[in-house]
Amino acid sequence: MRYRILLAPEAIRDLKAMPARDQKRTRDAIEKHLRYQPMQTSKSRIKRLRGLAKPQYRLRADDIRIFYDVAGAEVRVLAIVYKPEAEIWLAKKGERL
Repeated sequence: MRYRILLAPEAIRDLKAMPARDQKRTRDAIEKHLRYQPMQTSKSRIKRLRGLAKPQYRLRADDIRIFYDVAGAEVRVLAIVYKPEAEIWLAKKGERL
């Protein structure tokens, strides 16, 4: 099944603030991993986040973390942050169960 990928305004700002090389790497990772199997977890790439209602998942693309939710046939990318900022973002924006 092909999923529709939607970027939240915050995710668009995050992406535009990155250097061009990181933008391309992020777009490629989103297309490769989230277009068809966004809920297929793995040891290192896609992780289901425990204890959080939002975001549901995290995609790792080298030192970039992509936080997203899956609803029906849509993948909603909430934020795109570098690894050192990921815990801070989750503490501020993550919604606990």
